[in-house]
Amino acid sequence: MPKTRVQKEEIISELSDKLGRMKSAVFTSISGYTMDDANALRAKGREQGVEMLVVKKTLLMRALEARGFKVDPEQLHGSILTTMGFDDEVAAAKIVAGFLKAREGSAIAGGILEGQFVGSDIVKHLATLPSKQELFSKLVGSFNAPVSGIVNVLAGNLRNFVYVLNAVKEARV
Repeated sequence: MPKTRVQKEEIISELSDKLGRMKSAVFTSISGYTMDDANALRAKGREQGVEMLVVKKTLLMRALEARGFKVDPEQLHGSILTTMGFDDEVAAAKIVAGFLKAREGSAIAGGILEGQFVGSDIVKHLATLPSKQELFSKLVGSFNAPVSGIVNVLAGNLRNFVYVLNAVKEARV
């Protein structure tokens, strides 16, 4: 049953609100997308603050225009899976890239990053970046490295002093 004009306006309004709150979005041209695929992707997405939805392209384009995003309709062909990341900029790209590794006939059509439409090559590159948590842990490790280095140097001097004392002790016996 076709949707009424009011229902379509509600969908556009909801989608426009989500597009305003998101940090990044990925548009994927999908084929053969089953409910099992949808459920698995949604479960992965919930864990990482990512939402996936399939909306008619005309409604998606109107919501994008309402938010001021310039997207060429020619770049979005076929059925489009819209994946929006709300917590992390790379989470949506990582989930989609992981999903597409095992699928043929589906491809990343593009995405939105920092308010600009970006091509599929940039989205694929974004998927290879580490997540915020990984970057934070590397940063903490970098801060901790000089301190542990000093501790190891000081401990090494004490250790060597103990070895010398043991060597002197054994030489006297």
